[in-house]
Amino acid sequence: MDLGVRWKLHGDGRTPAPGAVVRPDERLSWPRTAGLGAQHVVAMFGASFVAPVLMGLDPNLAIMMSGVATMVFLLATRGRVPSYLGCSLSFVGVAAVIRADGGSSATVTGAVFVVGGALFLMGLAVRKFGARIIHAAMPPVVTGAVVMLIGFNLAPVTASTYWPQDQWTALFVMLFTGLSVVCLRGFWSRIAIFLGLIFGYVLSWAQDRIFGQIHSADASGKVTDHWRLDLSGVGRADWIGLPDFHGPSFEWSAILVALPVVIALIAENAGHVKAVGEMTGDNLDDKLGTAISADGVGSMLSTAVGGPPNTTYSENIGVMAATRVYSTAAYWAAAGFALLFGLCPKFGAVVAAVPGGVLGGITVILYGMIGLLGAQIWLNAEVDLRNPLNLVPAAAGIIIGVGNVSMEFTDTFSLSGIALGTVVVITGYHALRAFAPAHLKTQEPLLDEGTSSYDPGGSEEGQRAKS
Repeated sequence: MDLGVRWKLHGDGRTPAPGAVVRPDERLSWPRTAGLGAQHVVAMFGASFVAPVLMGLDPNLAIMMSGVATMVFLLATRGRVPSYLGCSLSFVGVAAVIRADGGSSATVTGAVFVVGGALFLMGLAVRKFGARIIHAAMPPVVTGAVVMLIGFNLAPVTASTYWPQDQWTALFVMLFTGLSVVCLRGFWSRIAIFLGLIFGYVLSWAQDRIFGQIHSADASGKVTDHWRLDLSGVGRADWIGLPDFHGPSFEWSAILVALPVVIALIAENAGHVKAVGEMTGDNLDDKLGTAISADGVGSMLSTAVGGPPNTTYSENIGVMAATRVYSTAAYWAAAGFALLFGLCPKFGAVVAAVPGGVLGGITVILYGMIGLLGAQIWLNAEVDLRNPLNLVPAAAGIIIGVGNVSMEFTDTFSLSGIALGTVVVITGYHALRAFAPAHLKTQEPLLDEGTSSYDPGGSEEGQRAKS
């Protein structure tokens, strides 16, 4: 059985010829491959370490399980889809809502485990019926609206939790990160979040030395005098050790809050598979269902032991675009480095010590970017918001999600925010479409970026299933 773990040496194994690309089944020399793997680790650092911190989970475990999930993904896709599975930021809002309702870390990971299972099943459905099944249930107007409300629902977290801890540091970090994204080129712009973290660390340390303690809200919300950068936990942490594991706990209220995120994960995976296919010149439509299922399995493995969920990372796709090296051997090297970092508690303690003001500056940009990805889905699919069939459910769902509107059905069951907004968008769109006059339904829906290339019969796997 070909698992995609054998690679041909590209050229002399040193530097590719001008204009040449290193294909997924090729590699450079092992030292150069290891260097590329380290570069991929740096590329995913920013988001992969910010995500577990924002979700209140162990960053060491997060980075370790991202390596495991990447290995699972590469094996499942037989080495045809070079991608790194890092910690998903789509669940940050979900974790905040669950914790605000009194949920623990186990409750968070239990809810996300169920989402991973749903993602796995959706991948199997795509393998059997083709990409059209995604579009039939979740056309771009629905997908874009759900991604948008997930991102913008996070705004109160920044405004009430992180920014007040150190507003001036947050402002300077926001400006520095924004300038890094816009002004830097190539690889450096891809790790702008990571650079923002480093800048915030240095700035907070310098302010502590110059101005002393700050009088503001701490991480718990209590206004006290405290250091901006508290590294006491770093000194107590060991150099080598296992991260903190815990099992998931399942509560229906938390699961219902988390389930809508499966829509965002499907959109992310579809977009990434399409992007990788365009870069490598391979038609990977037949691997879309496998990629989605593999992401689901990776997330289930991670959350089963207390880690965060995972998703394919555009930062690493950007590294491939810049280097033109698509070798999956580099991703195996990156996964190996991630496992090693996960075994260093001191490293995790450094990440966990990120000052609140620094997170405030980064999340202003990060959360907004997540929300605006929904708008990008609309633009790519040319969604016509002048059509009330598209406008009404999207508008209602977004306001419900962003405003955290709540509906109580019984004393023990209610829906609010992300969950209620998603239900309104999906059911509203399909219900209105059933009753809408014909002239509002004449335009054939377009596919989003991730599923825009297919024949009328669906994917190759779908064709095989039908035959």
